[in-house]
Amino acid sequence: MQEIERKYLVLSNDFKKESFKNFKIKQGFLNTDPERTVRLRITGDNAFITIKGKSSKNGLTRFEWEKEIDIKEAEALFGLCEPGIIEKTRYLVKGGDFVFEIDEFHAENEGLTVAEIELNSETDTFKNPKWLGEEVTGDIKYYNSQLSKNPYKNW
Repeated sequence: MQEIERKYLVLSNDFKKESFKNFKIKQGFLNTDPERTVRLRITGDNAFITIKGKSSKNGLTRFEWEKEIDIKEAEALFGLCEPGIIEKTRYLVKGGDFVFEIDEFHAENEGLTVAEIELNSETDTFKNPKWLGEEVTGDIKYYNSQLSKNPYKNW
């Protein structure tokens, strides 16, 4: 129940040509406390509730627990979410032994595109695609929970 993840800005839309899958995501937050976040996510016909703990000092690792829930329950729970629903399209791109998840944000966060890669350990290495830009791992303004409060359009 540990997530090890690095996060990067994306320089171009070239990743779309490499993507093997994409889908829409809607997510809201029941709690955005820095010590823990509770997120609801709907992806197609599936819904999930996720609890994330505080990140390590370097921002790479944190506790993560996720459970699939009934989509009708998730839709009802969205009524309890804090203001600021996140809407995005996620693209999946193979990167060696790993998969990049590239989120192209919409609505209040239009214009922001962020790539994440989940690793097995903090020391794992991978080849950087040409479209991968500056690393923003650990920069909380790029956390979805923070984008829901202070969207990219306000920067």
